[in-house]
Amino acid sequence: MEAILEKLIESPRLSLFQRAIEQVLEAEQARRVHFIETMGDTGKAEFINGEVVAQPPVKLKEQLASQHLLILLDSYAASRSLGLATSSLLISLTRNDYEPDICFFRSEIADTFRPDQMRFPAPDFIAEVLSDSTARNDCGVKFDDYAAHGVAEYWIIDPVYEIVEQYLLDGEEYTLVYKVGSGVLSSRVVAGFTIPVTAIFDAAANLTALRRLLQPFEP
Repeated sequence: MEAILEKLIESPRLSLFQRAIEQVLEAEQARRVHFIETMGDTGKAEFINGEVVAQPPVKLKEQLASQHLLILLDSYAASRSLGLATSSLLISLTRNDYEPDICFFRSEIADTFRPDQMRFPAPDFIAEVLSDSTARNDCGVKFDDYAAHGVAEYWIIDPVYEIVEQYLLDGEEYTLVYKVGSGVLSSRVVAGFTIPVTAIFDAAANLTALRRLLQPFEP
């Protein structure tokens, strides 16, 4: 990003670029306000680079992968008062609005939320489950946007090949730490949250992992 900025700053057309960008952002903001005001009428949707992107119904394997991980993360975080793990919250970043499949907020942030709140800041952890309709954004614009807004850990879950990619924020960009289809994964953001990869995709493995995560804990 710094290289792009340096190139723009050195250009004699900088002020022309500025006016063009301002016009684009002003038009986007008007559409974004309309999206926020009417989003309850459109079902699940996101606002990405000036466009409303509707989310079609998910396949069962995609829903189960998301549900399995959320059960584990929510149960573990709640049992240790670590924060809030949830799905389908509207995450409002500088330019775009997303509904991640799963997100986690540390308790210091989650405790500031109001019961009637509808828009939320960047979480500490996000997981997205790939589908035919979302994979391009999950691995593209969202990948860049989450990193730019300080989401410290990002999991991309492939329910077809049963693979999880774990990314950690390194400066302003993500570094791939693991790409696995077996073994265990340990979150760096949610302290102590370690699960077998199969617990995301298999109901029996999920139940076994849940029982282990909820074993008596001495703070």
